[in-house]
Amino acid sequence: MKSTILRMRYWRIVLFFARVTLSIIFWDIFLRRIGLGFLGNNSRTKRLRAIAVRFRALAIRMGGVMIKVGQFLSARLDVLPPEITDELAGLQDEVPPVDFESIRLQSELELGSSLKSIFLTFEETPLAAASLGQVHRAELNPKEAEALGFKNVVLKVLRPNIEQIVDVDMSAIRVVGGWLKRYRPVSDRVNVPAIVEEFSATLREEMDYLAEGKNAEAFAVNFKGDGSVHVPRVVWAHTSRRALTLEDVSAIKITDYEAIEAAGISRAEVALVLFKSYLKQIFDDGFFHADPHPGNIFVTPLAEKNKDGSTAFKLTFVDFGMVGRMPDRLMEGLREAVISIGLQDSPRLVKAYQTLGVLLPSANLKLLEEAGAQLFDRFWGMNMNELRNIDHTEMMKFGLQFRELMLNMPFQLPENLLLLGRTIGILSGICTGLHSEFNMWQELTPYAKKLAEGDGGSQWDVFFDEAGALAKTLIALPGRTERVLGRIERGELNVQMPMVNIQISYLERSLNRLTGGIVFLGLLIAGSILYDTHLMLGQALLGGSGLALFYTLFLVRRTRRPWQ
Repeated sequence: MKSTILRMRYWRIVLFFARVTLSIIFWDIFLRRIGLGFLGNNSRTKRLRAIAVRFRALAIRMGGVMIKVGQFLSARLDVLPPEITDELAGLQDEVPPVDFESIRLQSELELGSSLKSIFLTFEETPLAAASLGQVHRAELNPKEAEALGFKNVVLKVLRPNIEQIVDVDMSAIRVVGGWLKRYRPVSDRVNVPAIVEEFSATLREEMDYLAEGKNAEAFAVNFKGDGSVHVPRVVWAHTSRRALTLEDVSAIKITDYEAIEAAGISRAEVALVLFKSYLKQIFDDGFFHADPHPGNIFVTPLAEKNKDGSTAFKLTFVDFGMVGRMPDRLMEGLREAVISIGLQDSPRLVKAYQTLGVLLPSANLKLLEEAGAQLFDRFWGMNMNELRNIDHTEMMKFGLQFRELMLNMPFQLPENLLLLGRTIGILSGICTGLHSEFNMWQELTPYAKKLAEGDGGSQWDVFFDEAGALAKTLIALPGRTERVLGRIERGELNVQMPMVNIQISYLERSLNRLTGGIVFLGLLIAGSILYDTHLMLGQALLGGSGLALFYTLFLVRRTRRPWQ
């Protein structure tokens, strides 16, 4: 691929993010520093949505890594605002197809023979065109089809020059990542360089079709004997690192609700089977399909009927280029989280957060426990539709009650949770789309109890652990009570109200900056008007405006948070 085209591509990506960065600096940092932050706040939603729309258009136009970046960003609910994540959530891995002649040459180079000699038929029109590869339907020669037990296949081929494009795009993304790691609201919550490298490694794995074939076979082994899940078989004789031949398992797309109903299949049952399959993948197998967008999951009707008269079916998963693996610590933390949610155990949930490494060092653990308990009391058991339709005043009450927690947001998302977070987000949307009354909590509870009883323990073990912790608290209680009463008698008991102090300090700083900003603008306007008629006075006023700006930006006292 010509170096000039690649250079232009590099600079197009860098300049796009440079414009975004400068816009954020002006609206969200500069104006706030001079006391005019309300101007940025008023236009924030509109600006962020416009940025997301422009990025989405850029990603679709350029393809390559940019589509993957958009899908990745749509899952960063912990860092990015909903104006961006919502806009990018629907970004599909589809771009204009490569012309057939280029695909033919690429395929024959990889497979070492002409397509006519390998396949009985080969469709020139692609079945799907993605950012990294392209898929075509084909039919095996009769002798090979008889030996394998199927004749219809699909050939998945990497786009020509895609490795060069990925190298260029990742170089640009590393530059942008270098900017982000200097922005504290982001760098305090995520390790930007680690995430960029994790993203790069995932992308490289997705471009290795030999690895994808092995992933598909491993997934099939995990579901062996489970008639509800099917995986396409790999034709290894016609597979290489850049070309993959698979059994054609095309069926009803999981979001084609009309076709599912027309086949007599229960949409609610599809949602349930899909959810349970992911519980097994994540918690039992420690290996999961990490790209469950609608084009990668099919509903395949079966000949038999269920007891309720509905048509039996199986779920068919395709595209195993992106998979997730669960390290022991992550598995332990997630199991604890599931158990604590299923048992509505707030303290145990906070311990799960700690095991997962999702809490910032400054996190107020007691406040998190209290907030978790309130969430369980108010919202536990609601399905997704009910959660969406919660009375606004109810959410406002919760927000006011835990204002400190909402302001500080003590969560971070480690890089080993990125794929899982994205997967669960997409999965939740699919299940709710299939069945609006789908209740995740109801399905999670029996699984949580099963986990609590497993791993060499039982519910009695859980009971004795909790009883032991309670006994320790009760034993220590008399001594702690005596110390508190003694401090009250001596007049030494102080009650701290950190949020009041913080809010007063914020108010003081905001007023100072607003005053400085008004003085700066006043002196600047007056100096500009008088500059031509009264040179010395105009220069003095302009100089004064510079001093006012310097004072506002650098000398107004910063508020120190309790953990600083």
